[in-house]
Amino acid sequence: MTHEHFRKSLLAGALSLVFAVGLPLAAQAAGTNASSTQTQTSSLSSTDHKFIEDAARGGVGEVQLGQLAAQKAQSDEVKQFGQRMVSDHSKANDKLKQVASQKNINLPTEMDSSSKREYDKLQKLSGAQFDREYMKTMVSDHQKDIKEFQKEAKSGKDADVKAFADGTLPTLEDHLNMAKRAEAAAKNEKQTTAKAS
Repeated sequence: MTHEHFRKSLLAGALSLVFAVGLPLAAQAAGTNASSTQTQTSSLSSTDHKFIEDAARGGVGEVQLGQLAAQKAQSDEVKQFGQRMVSDHSKANDKLKQVASQKNINLPTEMDSSSKREYDKLQKLSGAQFDREYMKTMVSDHQKDIKEFQKEAKSGKDADVKAFADGTLPTLEDHLNMAKRAEAAAKNEKQTTAKAS
């Protein structure tokens, strides 16, 4: 009787194990088939793929540099610009994640090496010196970004990636105009600081 009871519990345990392991494996197999089909239907050109990865790294850099500016900037205008970078680029990064997810692309989550060097440099600066360096970087970054996004919007092969580039362009152009104004304010801040000292 005890032996029979043991055999039944062993059988029940084995069955529950089959269900516990078997169902997720079946679901995973179904998911694998779906994703392999998706990969085949949405394979990106190397230029579109590179654009997505570069845009992701650039977006992460803009957010992290913006956070630094919001903390360290002396000028209110530069602080506000930094906060706007965090807000706008976080939204753009979320949109890019949606596009990348549809294309089965894992986006990089770290900033590129030039943004990292700039971040390290800015961490050592403070006051008006920080403001001038940050805004100079933001003007040149956004000029470069606009060219890359215009190129993708015009010549990209994938409709979703092109639409992302095209839809993000007005925000980048707005950022460039803001960056130029804040850079001018930061340069005046330098003169004010120089006169005061």
